[in-house]
Amino acid sequence: MKSILRISAVTILLAGSALALTGERMPQIPLEKMTPQQRAVAEDIMAGPRGGMRGPFNAWLRSPELANRLQKVGEYVRFNSSLDKRLNEMAICMTAQHWGSQYEWYAHAPLALKAGLDPAVLKALGEGRKPDTMKEDEAVVWEFITQLRRDHNVDDAIYAKALEKFGEKGIVDLIAVNGYYDVVSMTLNVSRVSPPDGEAMPFKQAGR
Repeated sequence: MKSILRISAVTILLAGSALALTGERMPQIPLEKMTPQQRAVAEDIMAGPRGGMRGPFNAWLRSPELANRLQKVGEYVRFNSSLDKRLNEMAICMTAQHWGSQYEWYAHAPLALKAGLDPAVLKALGEGRKPDTMKEDEAVVWEFITQLRRDHNVDDAIYAKALEKFGEKGIVDLIAVNGYYDVVSMTLNVSRVSPPDGEAMPFKQAGR
């Protein structure tokens, strides 16, 4: 399983120019140096289901009110979505691949496997290609997200399939998980947050 994650992380395709990670642009803010507003947000995050200040949160603390609002959206999207966790993590991994976000892939690929996503499906997602075989609900998620990112909309056929599978609430939650993790991935890339082990995982340029 670990080798699959590694292979997928190395071969994940970047839809744009390759990122050279040279260290975080925004230094970590020690608790004792935070403003009262920053500290309140940090303590709220650490006391919640995430249990720590990882990923984009250090950068977001530069705008603490925004950080507080985003982390609350993220808590719903990640932990309370109406979508099955397997599908939710699949959507997150597709977003990570789209943005070439190394940290996001590192954080969520293991969660996708733990939630029941087939390793072969995850590997294909990391390589930016359509998996050869998927469960019916996974195929709906893949097509919905692919159309949404490519066409900035979805056609009636895939909308009807998503409606049948997930209902209107599920469709909104599927849109939201993509949008939220777009913000997360953009933040991670701009602030140059690398995986915790500090290993650089080179991306291939998407062939166009």
